[in-house]
Amino acid sequence: MKKSLSVVVAVALAACLFQPTEGYAKKRTIDQIDHELKVLQQQAQTAKHEQQKAEEAKQEAQHYKDKATNFLQVVMDQIDQVSSELANISGEIDKTEESLRVTAEKIDQTQKRIDEREKLLDSRVRLMYTDGAVSYLDVLLASTSFSDFLDRADSIQAIAEQDQTILDDHKKDKAMLVQEQANLKTAYAKVKDLYTQAAARKGILDAKEKEKQRLIANYQSDIEESDDISGKQDQLLVQIATKRAQLAKEKNKLKAAQIYAYNQKKKSKTVKVSSSSSGSSSSSGGFTGNGGSMSLPVSGARISSPYGYRIHPITGVRKLHTGTDFAVPQGTDVHAADSGSVIVAEWWNGYGNCVIIDHGNNTWTLYGHLKEIKVSKGDNVKRGEVIAESGNTGNSTGPHLHFEVRINGTPVDPMPYL
Repeated sequence: MKKSLSVVVAVALAACLFQPTEGYAKKRTIDQIDHELKVLQQQAQTAKHEQQKAEEAKQEAQHYKDKATNFLQVVMDQIDQVSSELANISGEIDKTEESLRVTAEKIDQTQKRIDEREKLLDSRVRLMYTDGAVSYLDVLLASTSFSDFLDRADSIQAIAEQDQTILDDHKKDKAMLVQEQANLKTAYAKVKDLYTQAAARKGILDAKEKEKQRLIANYQSDIEESDDISGKQDQLLVQIATKRAQLAKEKNKLKAAQIYAYNQKKKSKTVKVSSSSSGSSSSSGGFTGNGGSMSLPVSGARISSPYGYRIHPITGVRKLHTGTDFAVPQGTDVHAADSGSVIVAEWWNGYGNCVIIDHGNNTWTLYGHLKEIKVSKGDNVKRGEVIAESGNTGNSTGPHLHFEVRINGTPVDPMPYL
């Protein structure tokens, strides 16, 4: 998630804009300030866009982090289960090894009995095969009576049966010895195999755990990077807002200076406004402007009625004339005094056909008594663009353009702005 380049560029541009030279600042005009404000607006939009992208990236990383965390919990549960299985198997191995030890002792004892029996059987067999039936016959012939003979015969029979029992026990012990050894070897091999399988499963789960931990760490890094980008955009937006406030303050000072200069001209009578002319009129009587921030709505027109109190030509009542009237023939092109958005383009009370443009910063311009309107509400117009034709509609005594400048909705003298 490498979005730092656009951020660096935006910050660099902002840094350049935030540090103008003193000489340049002194020479700036309202138009230049407006241009800087537009640039700042674009930078603010870019910063907000980058901030939004960073937030979306953060949310995405958080989603995958949560998903990986949930899966990690499953893996950890499986690891716990396998670890429990390993513990049980290890316990079984311990039990089996203990059984092997006990069985080994039993085998040793059985082997000892077998060895002792083999010695006994060896001696018996040797005796039987050495002396054979003669020995038994000597025993019988040595009888002193018939009853003694029978007793001796029973004794010989008992000895023979005892020998047979010894042989049978000997065979059983040897068979048990072999079987016990085989059973224990099988059980021991089985639990060792189970332990090996469980250990392998745990190894796989441990690898999964490490992988999930790595993914979670990466997602956390992405989240922190997004937060860092968002924080930088916040700082940039604060800087832009601060600079815009400074520029707006500077613009207001320039406007105030223009109004002051215009009023000073009026006081010193270097600019004379009458019913037939205005202070900076050309030799032909047309008004050419005072060097304000706005362009003329009509070119070289004579001012027929300035802003200020007058006797209304229709009602005969003394009241404030809220704008400046430019005497022009019907059908004269009317131009936007500055760029902005059209908020009124219709018949508007005594103004007749009327257009009002919002230029931002709570500044409007109004164009009244029009013959034809060439724009619509919601249109964005540029400075100098033709928006209408002058006329004689509404409360008007003759063809002219009524032009107003309104600040916060209140009409002010347009002359310092032209």
